[in-house]
This record gives sequence, structure tokens and C-alpha cells, in this order.
Amino acid sequence: MPATAPDFSPQRTADGSLTLHSAQLGERYHSTHGAVQESTHVFIKQGLEAVEKPQVDVLEVGLGTGLNLLLTWIRCLEGKLTVRYTAMEPFPVSAEQLTALDHCNELAWPGLHEPFIARMTSDQEEPWEALGGLSFQKLPLAVQDLKVEAVADVIYFDAFGPNTQPEMWTLDVFQRMHRALRPDGLLVTYCAKGEVRRTMQQAGFSVERLPGPPGKREMLRARKSE
Repeated sequence: MPATAPDFSPQRTADGSLTLHSAQLGERYHSTHGAVQESTHVFIKQGLEAVEKPQVDVLEVGLGTGLNLLLTWIRCLEGKLTVRYTAMEPFPVSAEQLTALDHCNELAWPGLHEPFIARMTSDQEEPWEALGGLSFQKLPLAVQDLKVEAVADVIYFDAFGPNTQPEMWTLDVFQRMHRALRPDGLLVTYCAKGEVRRTMQQAGFSVERLPGPPGKREMLRARKSE
């Protein structure tokens, strides 16, 4: 699997923030045009904030380096909302790699570093009640094994791209995502491929193309309309 590739190492992106890059796979966890800019635009602005609720249940497919989690936590600490956050990640990033990325200091929240690293690397599956209105649960679960209904207001779909992980972008997976969302719930992803959009529609979603983050023309946002 991509997350176990031996050559993942930190790489600086255009907005100054770091991501992990594998030359072996030709894949990165975030856009070279800006890791923080991409996560903020796709998952926070077009996902979390578009839900427009004071309490939001987030389901993330692909916890990765935890950047989406951290940006969501910061929104909670700023008093904007409270979040119950569940993330699926069967191939977690190591403590050494997370420390090298230094997301908390890069975002000017150095006090979050120790609890962030501790929870990202913990084997505990029970929810963790963090400061500032965040509850976080990490599950070593493959998305193909997800069997829940109407538990999420928004899904951060942040798997590696279809060329690297085609098994993550199937009709079966998006049908599972559709069932996991509450009515009017949202799924957001950086990917804008026509094949992905059509598969989402086949799974029952209403799908819209939105302007993408810096360096990318479009992204997709899907809504459970029933």
C-alpha cells in the first residue's frame, strides 16, 4: 500500500508547508502548490464550513498526516463549532514522519504538537475528548469494510488518487459513503476526474464541480439529496 512505501519523506510545498512525497510511487499526501492551502480550501471551506451547523460529525477517509484533523481542531479551538471526528486509516504515518512535518508549529499552534502526535500514533480506538470541542476517534479500518448508516454530516474523502489507489474510488466505496451520510450530508474531495464524478452520481449523489485549490482548476462536492 502507498502509506508503507519506504521512501516517503518530507517535501516543502509552495505555501511553505510540508507534505510527504514518494518518488517510488510518484505520489504525495498533498498538492505541491500548497498542503495547507489545499486542505483548507477543499475540506474546511467547501466541506466543514459548508455544513453550517454548530456541531458537526466528520468522517475522514485517509487520515494521512493529520493535516485535515489539525485544521478542524483549530476551528474548534477558535470557537467556531464543535466536532465529532472519526478517521479511517489502516496504514498510519509514523511518529518520526509526523514530527518531521511539524504541522502544529507550521500553523503557529506549537502547544498542540504533543497531544496531536500522541493521538495520531496511538492504538487506542476509543474517542478522545480534546480541548476546544473536538472529539477524535481513529480506526484502523479499510473503507471497504465500513458498515454504518447516517452517522456523518460531512466526509473528507482524502485517499490517494485513482491512479495510485483505484480500489478507493469504486462504486461500492461511494455507495458506502452515501449510506454513511445523513440526508443533505456532503462529501468533498480534491479529485475532479469525470469518471469519479460519474461513479458518485451512480451511487446516488448529486455532484457539483467547484473551483479547486491553488494549482488545480476544479474539485468535487457530492451531496446526499435524499
